[in-house]
Amino acid sequence: MHKVLVLDDLAQEGLDLLAAADGFEYEVRTGLKGDALRDALNEFDGAICRSGVKLMPDVLQGNRRLKAVVRAGVGTDNIDKPAATRAGVVVMNTPAGNTLSTAEHAITLLLAMSRNVAPANQGLVEGRWDRKKYMGTQVAGKTLGIVGLGRIGLEVAKRAQALEMKVLGYDPFMSKERAQELGIEPVDTVDDMLPQVDYLTVHTPLTEETRNMIDIAQLEIVKPGIRLVNCARGGIYNETALVAGLKSGKIAGVALDVYEDEPCTDSPLFGMPGVLCTPHLGASTEEAQTQVAVEAVNLLTDFLANGTIRHSVNVAPLDPKTIDSLRGYLDVAYRLGMLMADIQTGGIQSCRLLYRGEIASKDTKVLTAAFAAGLLENALEDDVNLVNAEWMLKERGIELSIESCSDKGAFRSSMTAEVLTDCDKHEAMGTVFGESMPRLVALDGYRFEAYLDGCLLIFKHQDVPGIIGGVGTVCGQHGVNIGQMAVGRAGDQPGGEAVGILNLDAEPTTAALEDIRQMEAISSAKVIHLPKAGELPSWLQS
Repeated sequence: MHKVLVLDDLAQEGLDLLAAADGFEYEVRTGLKGDALRDALNEFDGAICRSGVKLMPDVLQGNRRLKAVVRAGVGTDNIDKPAATRAGVVVMNTPAGNTLSTAEHAITLLLAMSRNVAPANQGLVEGRWDRKKYMGTQVAGKTLGIVGLGRIGLEVAKRAQALEMKVLGYDPFMSKERAQELGIEPVDTVDDMLPQVDYLTVHTPLTEETRNMIDIAQLEIVKPGIRLVNCARGGIYNETALVAGLKSGKIAGVALDVYEDEPCTDSPLFGMPGVLCTPHLGASTEEAQTQVAVEAVNLLTDFLANGTIRHSVNVAPLDPKTIDSLRGYLDVAYRLGMLMADIQTGGIQSCRLLYRGEIASKDTKVLTAAFAAGLLENALEDDVNLVNAEWMLKERGIELSIESCSDKGAFRSSMTAEVLTDCDKHEAMGTVFGESMPRLVALDGYRFEAYLDGCLLIFKHQDVPGIIGGVGTVCGQHGVNIGQMAVGRAGDQPGGEAVGILNLDAEPTTAALEDIRQMEAISSAKVIHLPKAGELPSWLQS
């Protein structure tokens, strides 16, 4: 008999499903903390939670029985995934359950903001008939920009199209052909979209790339009178920029459901004309809570009864021996994926992976999943890992092809990744030195040996004297220390094009990067962010 612990309030439909499951019994214990929570987890085979309980290392340490935890919802911030992995606990979530409710709320905010619903209602409550004061705007015929074309973004697009809106979309991880099939006009960058759209909605995770996506600089290029919606993550829009845009008239309206710090009860936006705010209600519908409860129960019972792992955010369905034998190359594959995600421009159309040497005879499917996980690491709202990465890649219309060659070439084993986008193509080769030192040994035909970790400055330049010294001087002037350096040529002769890669101890300032780009012999320079040396994703940690 499998025992299941329900740690937070769960919709009755989920509890009924648990009660009816053959070979299962359950208990509901809410509000547990500390020793009481740790002791309870050791009494059950599986647990279901929402966001109320906190499963941190102190309560997971010493686990002897618990095999899986399912979060009835998307976010798993309340579960320490590395600690769960170390304790042998599979963590799963229910990514699809709140999709429609969140998409509907985004559309609700868009319409209510356009028609001044909240202030008009408040006027009536306060005894005023302000019909002329609240002139609205029609959404039919207007253009909506959507940043992030995942599950929620695509559902918003469907509803906007039903409202007769023109939809533009930005998502570097969806091919232009796939977007066009869905009736969405793709754009190359968010800034390309801003002068064209009457409305903007975002459906991405909060990353260094998406933080302050709309900032003071963007106010200069947005279409005057733009209206902004955010039901994704607080911090994607810069609050100071929103206030400035509203005051200047560049922004006509702002509708927010999420905030950088929650709960949020004090913001300069609250009460401003044209602003509509709700307290993170995107998934707060009876239907969404029912769906995530039912999905959570199905995931847990299927795992405990059959060993099936779906929507896992921390482990792969592999035995420890397999992971240990490939750990170094799993790390290389993951880092190559992150590198290619940062270095490419345009929407990704296809990826080609070539495994060469000894690893060609290994389980390259898991290496492919590790590459896909790195490629999508900062692109999706969902947690990406070995279990779901390849599926997510294909779901977004990105073709994936694999080749293997037993010929060792220059290295005992190597992995080459080629990514084709709407705009260009990039190719990178990685290998492992020793047992656990990932190295980049070629990029777009340039050969070298570079560390695949930390903050990388990659610059293309003419192979002439003084370039490396000049870049070093600029870094020194701006207080940026260089940890490692690699330089490579495409051929054997000097004087052509070359590429330099610096591992920096700190992020270069915008001014430092611009000074480097202004050097006469340098054609391009870009900063790439990779994990620190030895830093592994939770699904790869011992």
